[in-house]
Amino acid sequence: MRPTRWGLLGELELAVLDQLWRSGESDAKTVHAKLGRHRGITLNTVQSTMKRLHEKRLLTRSKRSHAFVYVPAISRAAFHRDAVEDVVTALLHGEADAMVAAFVGVAERAGEDTLARLEALVASRRTAGRRSST
Repeated sequence: MRPTRWGLLGELELAVLDQLWRSGESDAKTVHAKLGRHRGITLNTVQSTMKRLHEKRLLTRSKRSHAFVYVPAISRAAFHRDAVEDVVTALLHGEADAMVAAFVGVAERAGEDTLARLEALVASRRTAGRRSST
């Protein structure tokens, strides 16, 4: 089973993606300075991780001087949307009801503010759907 179109992503891969979504672009040395020292990992490990993310087409890169500079190939929102879609397809066989029930359960545990945001999002999507069908 392959939960996402990119295969399984590890904790370091997700941390690197998060760092690049925040910075916009970066080389391995800069990402290592932000993440590696706190995690006790080497620059080589960060370089390998970024290369893997490039091979998975989650990062693009260009050569600048002697180093590659990496840029996210997908926005954080698009990544989350695609990952959830892949998980629903792989684990729930596309059953949207099970996914919605799970999200509502998470929203309830997170509190009233989260539940209110979820309700507003649903209302907004319904309104947009009605406008596009007219």
